[in-house]
Amino acid sequence: MAATAAWAVLLAGLTWWSVRHDPPTVKEQRTLGQAVPVLTRAAGQVVAALGDAAWAFTPPVVERGCRVTPLADGASLTRGVDVLVPAGGEREVLERVARRLPADWRAGVAPEAGSPRLRADAGEFVAVDGRVVADGRVRFSADTGCRPLDTTAVDAHLLPGYPLGAELDGALRALGRPAPPDPEQVVAPCPAGGVARTVRVAAGAEPVSLAALKPLGVAVVDRPEEYAYRSGSVVVLADATGDQLRLSASTGCAG
Repeated sequence: MAATAAWAVLLAGLTWWSVRHDPPTVKEQRTLGQAVPVLTRAAGQVVAALGDAAWAFTPPVVERGCRVTPLADGASLTRGVDVLVPAGGEREVLERVARRLPADWRAGVAPEAGSPRLRADAGEFVAVDGRVVADGRVRFSADTGCRPLDTTAVDAHLLPGYPLGAELDGALRALGRPAPPDPEQVVAPCPAGGVARTVRVAAGAEPVSLAALKPLGVAVVDRPEEYAYRSGSVVVLADATGDQLRLSASTGCAG
């Protein structure tokens, strides 16, 4: 019995040392921080594949509490891109993105639970997924899976304090809403250089008609609680489906 217990302690110690010192050969040996560059590049690739669609980055999400091994806690990091499309256009945008993603990602769209779903492999154990989350709304996500958590993953490219920009300022003025003091910026690198960017604000819980936005640009999606338009190279999304009106202005990848 004592020998068995000693062997278990030795094996646990060797596993702990190996995870921290050996070259990584599986996902469980790559930290969350090491996966961030792959994850952010994947988000930029999705935006480039979307072209002139009505899209916005969602805030990065770190989920703690998963188990990397029986001996080690971990966390996962997800980057997301929400896309508004005319109702019925969900499959088309999924298939278009699948065609435009890198060939070695092996992206494909197949039915799942009655809806089309995109799956792709961005490399380094980062999975890319695209699915219909509501009529006229598609969500793409890139996910690291459970990995050891390190401090370099904490900010996850969510940057506070970015200026509103003329497009968001104009949308807020048209809706009669004051400029919030804390806009968020979410960024990702574009495949051919440059940066894709979303600036987001919460603009209050009071009911509002989005019709006031119609003079500001070329409409892409027009629904009572969701409106998207283009103003030059910027796409502005207004979402009144939740408990807060949310506005975003996004600049995508050239080409």
